[in-house]
Amino acid sequence: MQHFDYLVFIGRFQPVHLGHLKVIEAALAHADKLIVICGSARQAVSPRNPFTQAEREAMLRAALPPEWQERVFVVGCSDRMYNDQQWVTEVQSLVDKVIAVDTASLGHRAAEFRIGIVGSSRNRNNYYLELFPQWQRVEVPDEPGIDAAQLRDCFLNDGGARFAHCADKLPPAVYSWMSQFQHGEVYPYIVAEHRYLRDFRQRWAVAPYPPTFVTADAVVIHSGHILLVRRRGMPGRGLWALPGGFVEQDEPIRDAVIRELKEETRLKVPAPVLAGSIRVNRVFDHPQRSLRGRTITHAFLIELTPTGDGLPKVRGGDDADRASWVPLSEFSRMEAQLFEDHFYIVNWFLGQI
Repeated sequence: MQHFDYLVFIGRFQPVHLGHLKVIEAALAHADKLIVICGSARQAVSPRNPFTQAEREAMLRAALPPEWQERVFVVGCSDRMYNDQQWVTEVQSLVDKVIAVDTASLGHRAAEFRIGIVGSSRNRNNYYLELFPQWQRVEVPDEPGIDAAQLRDCFLNDGGARFAHCADKLPPAVYSWMSQFQHGEVYPYIVAEHRYLRDFRQRWAVAPYPPTFVTADAVVIHSGHILLVRRRGMPGRGLWALPGGFVEQDEPIRDAVIRELKEETRLKVPAPVLAGSIRVNRVFDHPQRSLRGRTITHAFLIELTPTGDGLPKVRGGDDADRASWVPLSEFSRMEAQLFEDHFYIVNWFLGQI
């Protein structure tokens, strides 16, 4: 097999487990250096993403033997849930930057190096491997019996009471790191969210078919500002979100988005004006967009015309403890503070304006 200057390994590493170390070991046998790209790098903390980018790098570094440390680079990549090409572009850019910094004294470009990507095409979650045809693939089978979702459940269920049973699937240094994490300030919040979501799904377990929920969200733009609410309850307590909620049985989706918008923000704009200000709408249906279960949302872009009276008054109501007009320049830096996929929904609409 061809030897590479750099191999690229993409994953979420929530948490780093022995399967990841197996891939890293195989990669370093085929390449001089490895670029590890952590996905969901700037998403809000949740039961699916309990660890920040910096924390994942810390646990990975703790697990690597000293002789591998300088051969492994770790960088973070945002999710681009509704635009694969933007995501591919960011990954390519990250790889180019890492190589440029690593070889700055040599004066070479990334295109001059042998670059490959490592992973298993038999894992249905690794469809992204097909998005990089320019990089030769190095196949490393998944480690049997290791599932990151099950490890997170073990880590969070009942306050981690059975976490010790997962020790044989984690590098010892990672198990120790996660045990310390359980004593931090963030862990109780994630455990509470996990418990809420588990109970929510269990209430629907008696349904004859897995439920599909339908929601409506409002993307309200006015004079370079977007209207956001801060969530009062779980899931996502304390995170910023688009005004919205579940569609009721007896209402059209268009009516639902206006009703939820008025209930959560007390926006002082008549409902007919809001309806007349809808510019475009789109369905967002990524299967993993909500931890509550299969949730399809219909989002509506509402552009309000400036009147000379400034931004309409708003205040939190219903499920929101606060409503606020946020400058779009500030919103662009709020990815880690947004609920579920709302940051990516807004960015999709901003690309249409």
